[in-house]
Amino acid sequence: MKRRQSLTPADPEADAAWVNTRLKNVTLLACILIHLLLVYSIWGQWERIALVTAVFAVVTGTNQVLASRFFSQHTRTAESLRFVMNMVANIIYGLASDWALPMWLYLPLNALWVDRFVDPGARPRLGWMLALVGGVALADGCPPLVPACFVLLSLLVYFISEGRVFLTHQALRSLAQQHEKLAQAHRQLDLAHQRAREQERLSSLGMLAAGVAHEINNPMSYVKSNVNSLLLDLRACKALPEELREYVDDVLPATLDGIRRVTAIVSDLRRFARGDPEAVVEYDLNQEVAVALRIARGQLGPQCEVILELTELPHLLGHPGQVAQVVVNLLMNAAQAMPGGGRIRVSTRMENEEAVLEVHDTGVGMTPEVRAKLFEPFFTTKPTGEGTGMGLAVVHGIVTAHRGRIRVDSAPQQGSTFTIHLPRIPPLELGLSDERLRG
Repeated sequence: MKRRQSLTPADPEADAAWVNTRLKNVTLLACILIHLLLVYSIWGQWERIALVTAVFAVVTGTNQVLASRFFSQHTRTAESLRFVMNMVANIIYGLASDWALPMWLYLPLNALWVDRFVDPGARPRLGWMLALVGGVALADGCPPLVPACFVLLSLLVYFISEGRVFLTHQALRSLAQQHEKLAQAHRQLDLAHQRAREQERLSSLGMLAAGVAHEINNPMSYVKSNVNSLLLDLRACKALPEELREYVDDVLPATLDGIRRVTAIVSDLRRFARGDPEAVVEYDLNQEVAVALRIARGQLGPQCEVILELTELPHLLGHPGQVAQVVVNLLMNAAQAMPGGGRIRVSTRMENEEAVLEVHDTGVGMTPEVRAKLFEPFFTTKPTGEGTGMGLAVVHGIVTAHRGRIRVDSAPQQGSTFTIHLPRIPPLELGLSDERLRG
């Protein structure tokens, strides 16, 4: 038989099929040799030879059918029938040959194939059949030493075979566990690779946003300066035509106000994108809420009504750019939870030595399962390509770095409330986390 040249070594089912095929062929050859020895032992007794040969042909043909079903489908019924049929054939061989020595070789050969891992009833069945063959032999006048020796030999072969099968099962189980570990490691590697690409993309977007904001800031400075100069010159004119008076009173002041708003948004965007390179500084939480609202206003849309309930707060110590990023992420999260529109309430207050920021929305809310994974990096309930799953993870990281804490109250169809507690004066080691958060 040609060895499996076309099979891959990583195909355990194909390897097992090849081994079983080889074992069946060896067993068939052994049965033929034993039968020839049995025929030789009763040579000249043609009727007996015809009987044992007929039984051998029937049993061997049936064995091939049952064994093929057994090895391909692990059918316990087929194995039971095969084993019982072989033992009955052994009794016929013994009675027809006066218990000639070659006939006893069938016993250890049958014991070799008993597999209690596949068929739990195989072990007691082997014991009963060995006892039956030995008992019939003794009753028919066979010397007791012969059946005793071959019964013991069959049991020895069985236990050796069982040990081999046990080791094989253990090896296969170990290989399966190692394969599962490798598959899990491969999945984790793919996920880490995907996260690295996403982080690189987010970093590139941040650098791009900072660069664009810088490029916008320069021409806006010229525009602001020129419009302001024009307004001052027009106001200095004593005899200003009536058609230009409207520009002095309404148009140019409104234009300057619009320019200041654009400049403020650009400045907020630069700080938001680049982070806070400076050390821990004092900041006004209410002012950072206003900064965040200006940044996120375009994304909130007219369908989201923002209600501010800001109370006077003392200055806090920390990184104001990161705090503004927290508010922006919470506002964006609230807006995304209200696809049909709704209200967002942002409030601040003091509790002892902690500033409390609360963002409440009237959106779809969250289930307990979603809340449990809310701050895990890259966890998102949005469809693929519509969310990175990093927004709330960044919020949690920044709040934790400021030695604060965050609590979420939410239920399906009842909205969500994010409550953040920030210490007024966090520990001094806060500055060490700045570089890590920007990375």
